Amino acid sequence: MIDHTTLITYILIVLGFVFIPGPATLLTMARAASSGTRVGIATGAGIAAGDVVHTTMAIIGLSAIIATSALLFSVVKYAGAGFLIYLGIRAMLDKTPLEVNGGAPAISAVRAFRQAVLTEVLNPKTALFFLAFLPQFVRPEHGSTTLQLALLGAVFVLLGLLSTVVFAVGAGRLGNLLRRHPAVVKWQGKVVGTIYCAVGVRLALQER
Repeated sequence: MIDHTTLITYILIVLGFVFIPGPATLLTMARAASSGTRVGIATGAGIAAGDVVHTTMAIIGLSAIIATSALLFSVVKYAGAGFLIYLGIRAMLDKTPLEVNGGAPAISAVRAFRQAVLTEVLNPKTALFFLAFLPQFVRPEHGSTTLQLALLGAVFVLLGLLSTVVFAVGAGRLGNLLRRHPAVVKWQGKVVGTIYCAVGVRLALQER
């Protein structure tokens, strides 16, 4: 199973990802701001459910690759590293303004949950992110790669859900902060981009 040092490192990196405002966070905040905290939490739960689907798909493909082929593992690793660095550069260069509340009409929690699940499942970037991110913390010599991937995926989903709940509860205050201070949005992209690039470089340098 995953050693404690690797798991703690993974948790700290994931916390950095999920608590820095990104698309999922902004969607949750928008729902909470326009339709209430309950709808915001339902949106976060839907995103988490979508991430469970992506985790399952990653486990099915990655466990076989890691276990059977060093060459294929290297291909996945370098492709994943390149994708993460690409996302990082895009995030740092992106100048698209982000709006927390676009005046969307109120909807029910059930509908918000369903929409969030569909949005997350149909997001190819999320699928590629899981394929790129999870393998770097897997150590075949520590036991079943399937169990390691499942644990890593579960931790990511739970921490992601925790972050969206926190942001949903504080959506009003955080929304005002983002709207009143454009610099927060501007630097958010640079921080996220730097993290993506750093993780991508780490993945490229990792040995099987």
